[in-house]
Amino acid sequence: MAEPGAAVQVVPVQERAPGVGEVRIDVEATGICGADIGTVGNPAPATGFPITPGHEVAGVIAELGPQVQGWDVGERVTVGWFGGSCGHCSACRLGDVVHCPERKVPGLSYAGGWSSTITVPVSTLARIPGGLSAAEAAPFGCAGVTTFNALRTSGAGPGDLVAVLGIGGLGHLAVQFAAAMGFETVAIGRGEQKRKLAEELGARHYIDTERQEPGAGLGELGGARLILSTASSSKPLAELVDGLAPHGRLTVVGFDGAPLQLPLAKLVMGARSVTGHLTGSPADTEQAMRFAVASGVRPQVQTVPLEEAQQALDTQQEGKARFRMVLTTGAQRPLKRREHGSA
Repeated sequence: MAEPGAAVQVVPVQERAPGVGEVRIDVEATGICGADIGTVGNPAPATGFPITPGHEVAGVIAELGPQVQGWDVGERVTVGWFGGSCGHCSACRLGDVVHCPERKVPGLSYAGGWSSTITVPVSTLARIPGGLSAAEAAPFGCAGVTTFNALRTSGAGPGDLVAVLGIGGLGHLAVQFAAAMGFETVAIGRGEQKRKLAEELGARHYIDTERQEPGAGLGELGGARLILSTASSSKPLAELVDGLAPHGRLTVVGFDGAPLQLPLAKLVMGARSVTGHLTGSPADTEQAMRFAVASGVRPQVQTVPLEEAQQALDTQQEGKARFRMVLTTGAQRPLKRREHGSA
């Protein structure tokens, strides 16, 4: 995108040779995340214009920079929301790289994955296991690892009641992961037309928010050990807390920035908690993909050629994506030597 409010266009760009500790990737597929909508709509991006969004990238290593060890040209890899860290702060030294105050994000800190090439720090790479196509692997860099990590670190155990609010790009993966982890899974969505889908994804129960307040519905089921909110609206969260069992947790991974107005008595009297969760490391992404291969969890994607990025973005913004829009580069014409397409 060349200027504020402009349409997303594919234009030839000079590929960037990898520097010390970097690799260049030939992109095969790249997901469209809800956060990318904010990137495209930002009138004053930190890196200036033009911008190339995208932080759900899958492809093949094309070039290794100096001092890169342990990786080979031709390996299949993903790059997600985590786009690099300082390596020396207290968070990095503890291995919590995603909370580094200098953490970088592809598409925000440097040119992202809506392109046929991307150059990134080698520390961002996650290996794609056999059994996942590039289009399936791409969403694991953000949506997949975020929901996987939020569920497995929640403290909920097999057989516990776990609810997922929202059946979209994040939620449809969260329901699958929750079921595969052995939770008694509840999907919360709007409209009876989503009930069958929720069951197909692995949910044992479905709560239609058009017919019932979800917190009350969870209370009737005995209360949830965990509620994972993947929806973008903060409006239902205060009522959702009523559906938590004692010591239950509401974890938010999708939000719209609106303040949460919540009577503290709801938390204190039930020893409940509200937390947020942000993505995961490349090692977490690898584990999420391996778990998916072993358990049959898969993102449901709609693939669109990179040249049609604006149409795909429109579909995402209109809420018509089922469930992850993924841009692919395979149908593109080869450009002249050392030039690749970039949105």
